[in-house]
Amino acid sequence: MTGIKRDRDGNARKPGDARGRFHDMFESFRDELDEHYDRKERIVKASRDVTAQSKKIIFALQRVKHINQDLPASTEKDIASRMSDISKLLRSIAPDLQSLNRHRYAWQLRCLEELVEALSFAHYLRHQTLITVEEAQESTPVSLTHGDYMYGVFDLFGEMMRFATVTSAQNGEMLGGKDERNILGDIQELGCAFEMLEEVPGKEYRSKMDAMRQSVRKVERLGYGLVVRGSERPRGWVPEDDGVEA
Repeated sequence: MTGIKRDRDGNARKPGDARGRFHDMFESFRDELDEHYDRKERIVKASRDVTAQSKKIIFALQRVKHINQDLPASTEKDIASRMSDISKLLRSIAPDLQSLNRHRYAWQLRCLEELVEALSFAHYLRHQTLITVEEAQESTPVSLTHGDYMYGVFDLFGEMMRFATVTSAQNGEMLGGKDERNILGDIQELGCAFEMLEEVPGKEYRSKMDAMRQSVRKVERLGYGLVVRGSERPRGWVPEDDGVEA
């Protein structure tokens, strides 16, 4: 024989009345967690696709052969198409990033650093200047944090180093713009500006700073080699890998 079920106060429960006083509260928690995981999954998927498109933009830019000029029409067309896809992806998750959620999912939005890297590299090749936060934001339908911008520009150093290495091997000199500035002077100037930044506590900042310094040193060694031993090197010569990460 089934016993009589009673509530906390000892009163017999009516048939079908199995809900406790905390039932609604836990259902609310369950719904909130389900919503969180669904939102996180959408952001992760979009971020992965944005990262892939940003990398493809960077690969296209590394094939450019000049600085401080308009990009080739085919490159501009490729970039415009990929930026359109990136904008659609970011707009699709913009409602998920309202209010505190923008910072709650910051780790899942590391794609924005990759996007800033692509935008800053394209801006440098077109204008031989550093893109501003405001200019980067104009191309991004979700809000950029100062961290997104700073770490994205940190990664620009590696792209400038690779660009300088390839184009110097092809041309036998450091590429520059119309005002006699070249990429060596630009990367040194930008590196000095970053050296003056107030240190951000954390392993990631130190790692980015180390990579930035290595990229600057590689371009400096490349420039030194072109000046001192340039005549001894055949056209198309590329320096051997010294085992240092870019």
